[in-house]
Formats: sequence, C-alpha cells, structure tokens
Amino acid sequence: MLCLTPFLLIGCAQQAETSQAEDRISAGLLVTESGLGDDSFSDSAFQGLELARDELGITFDYREPFDKNYDKQLKELVKQDHDVIIGLGYNALPSVERLASEYPNQPFVLIDAVSEKENVTSITFKEDEGSYLIGLIAGMKTTSQTVGFIGGEQIPVVERFEEGFTRGVKEANPEAEVLVSYANTFDDDKKGEQLTKDMVEQGADYIFPAAGFTGIGALKEAQKQDIFAFGVDSDQFFVAEEAVVTSMLKNVNVALYDVMEQLANGESLDGTHKTLGIEENGVGLAPIRLINLTSEEEQNLNEARN
Repeated sequence: MLCLTPFLLIGCAQQAETSQAEDRISAGLLVTESGLGDDSFSDSAFQGLELARDELGITFDYREPFDKNYDKQLKELVKQDHDVIIGLGYNALPSVERLASEYPNQPFVLIDAVSEKENVTSITFKEDEGSYLIGLIAGMKTTSQTVGFIGGEQIPVVERFEEGFTRGVKEANPEAEVLVSYANTFDDDKKGEQLTKDMVEQGADYIFPAAGFTGIGALKEAQKQDIFAFGVDSDQFFVAEEAVVTSMLKNVNVALYDVMEQLANGESLDGTHKTLGIEENGVGLAPIRLINLTSEEEQNLNEARN
C-alpha cells in the first residue's frame, strides 16, 4: 500500500485541478472581422477578458471571423459550453440572434448593437458624448478652420461618432468646416490613407477616424502629412506618435470585465440593454499629448466632461 500512496495522491490532485477548471467561469469571444491587432475595438475586448482571467480566474477562447462567417465561428464557441458568448459589433447582430434562438439557454452578450432576444444582453456606448470632447479639441485648436471625420461603414454606431464630433467642433468654433467621408469598410488601411490625403488637400489640419483598421491607415497618413489626428476606442498614440493628440476611449475592456465579474460573483445576465457614457465610465479621453490647451480651453473641456 505504501508504494501506491504517491500515485493516489497524484490522482486526487489531478481530480481537484480538473474540478477547479470545470468550476471556472468561461467566455467565448467573437472579435470583429478586422481580427486581433487592430489597436482598437477587438484588442480592447480581448484585454478586458485577459484582465478578468488574471484577476478573477476566468477562462476564455476566441474566434476571428476573417471570412465573415459569423454563424460558423459563433457555433464553434457555443459548442464549447461557455457560460457566456460575446459578439462584437453591429455585423455580428444577425448571427447572434440566430444562435440565440437556436440555443435559448445559452447567455449571449452583444457589444455595439441591440437585440430583443431574452438571452442576449446588449451593451452600447454613448459614442456621441466621447466624440463631442474630441470635436471640442479640434474646434478649439484648428488653425486652418477645416477638420475631418472618416467613418468605416455608415451604420448607426459610426454615425453617432460623426454626430458628436461635428457638434463639438461647431460648439467650439461655429466657423469651422467639418469634412466627412465614409470608407464603407473597417478593414482597408490603404483606403484610410487615401481619404486622409484627400482631406489634407482640402485644408484639414485635424482628422478623426472611427474606422477600425481603415483608421490605422488614416492615423499613419496623418503623421506623414504632418497634421494632427485623434484615435478611437483605445489609446492609439503609439500608432502615430507625432500625430495622435488624444483618443476617444470606448471602454469595451471595462464593460466585458464587469460582465465577467458579474458572472464570477454568481449573478446571471438579465438580457437587458445597457448604455454606457461618460458618467458610467463607458467613454472618455486618453491623455492629451503634442498640443497645449490654454486654461480657458481646459476649463471648457472639463465642463463638458462633467
């Protein structure tokens, strides 16, 4: 019996580890078609789950729908028996709803779109509030009296970015012109470069792309053209350190961490629609770099934040 004891102990330890793994809350994440490495929306979501893994002990898997076959990628995640399946972006909405109907006992979370399905919790953001702050800065600091907005696809969430930005510019500087162009894609950095060149030719000295990977091309071209730019979703200063003044933070990472914390605490998702703005720490600004605000400009910005 003595010689068997170590093996029995090992077997018990392995069973305990298996039990602990099975007890962990798990998530399946479907990022956007741009995939990881977008320095934006997908990366922010991934970082939120990484932090939840490190601090809360959750586990997660993910899929990148480069082929835009959302149904297939989501179904793979569903079959892994996660506690929650997370879909990012407006383009994931139809597939999330189809699978939510097919698997009514599976909780889903949908980011940046709204579903009426009872097992889908929808989380959207007040992009107009954060973009308004960006617009204020652009309106206060432009010297050419021309600034630009570059959107990815012309869908409601991106139109909220445009609306807030334009309103902020006009509030700070009614005489400024706001150029608007849509790339009709989130995945083409070359298109972002070209749209930026077009705006520079029209006199823009600040641009704000809300366009995923297309926006990365816009930021890099802004640096080449020696104009200023604003990042989006996460702090994109390191994409173009000589151009990016600040970024409109859309705290997808915070939202998903909160979802996982809720599940880790034994609370269930309720299928409601949550909208997160400045007050809810859903949107905000990254540090302001490269330019200096006067005390009056700082006061205007702080008043808008509050």
